[in-house]
Amino acid sequence: MPRLTVVVPVYNEAAVLPAFHARLRRVLDELPLDGEVLYVDDGSQDGSWPLLEGLAAGDPHAGALRLSRNFGKEAAMTAGLDRADADAVVVIDADLQDPPELIPSLVEQWRAGFDVVYATRTTRAGETRFKRFTSALFYRGMERLSDLHMPRDTGDFRLLSRRAVEALRQLRERQRFMKGLFTWIGYRQTAVYYLREPRQAGRTKWNYWRLLQLAIEGVTSFSAAPLRMATWIGLLSSALAFLYGLWVFGKAALYGDPVHGYPSLMVAILFLGGVQLLALGVIGEYLGRSYLESKQRPLYFVEAERLPTRH
Repeated sequence: MPRLTVVVPVYNEAAVLPAFHARLRRVLDELPLDGEVLYVDDGSQDGSWPLLEGLAAGDPHAGALRLSRNFGKEAAMTAGLDRADADAVVVIDADLQDPPELIPSLVEQWRAGFDVVYATRTTRAGETRFKRFTSALFYRGMERLSDLHMPRDTGDFRLLSRRAVEALRQLRERQRFMKGLFTWIGYRQTAVYYLREPRQAGRTKWNYWRLLQLAIEGVTSFSAAPLRMATWIGLLSSALAFLYGLWVFGKAALYGDPVHGYPSLMVAILFLGGVQLLALGVIGEYLGRSYLESKQRPLYFVEAERLPTRH
């Protein structure tokens, strides 16, 4: 019988884990597959780990990893994919915004021959209008800035075939943007559409600052467009400064050079200084990422693990 592993990154989700596991277990029991679930505790500070240990002890098809600290969701997903040994792997969050009941639809497309089946949101219930706007802006911006065709309104909820997982295991970059990596590996990919539900319990861990950091991570990981933009802004600024210099020279030649123009001089200096700082900031983002990659540190460390008993 084909094997399916569901990888669930967890960070401070004690309030929702029992309900999530009950719903997921019902879904897996109805599938004609040998299904198991692997939770990855990303250094939770609430009661998530003891709860996961209890779930693993009471369910022979459930396992749990505990990372040594909070490495971030991207590293937690990577840890789960590294441990998963199955014909297909599903990645899903524990907050129940992504319904486990959609997994059979993902499996159906996988059996039809697709290696990556991603779940695309048609609506985002329970989120503010501003968050929906910024999310749409990010995905559409990535479409234009990156050479990858990253699917719109699509999170990490998806199914991966064995060869897709093996391909991802070869990508050991430290600055990880999993949505981009899922797309970058290629293979046959398709979408399954669904209504995203509001969070069932607990609080979201993604504030606007962390979402902004994730957006910067995505852009700098899969596009050199900011560097090119800095180059074009520099060229445009130089051209404008040259034209302004010609205008000043011509005005002085025709009408003399009285002591005027202090405001325009300050505007020019501040404008050019701001452009230079912007360009340096963009270069610094890429340089910092190169520096972190050069250290070759491990992506994560595992403090404790309890794999499903079939292992």
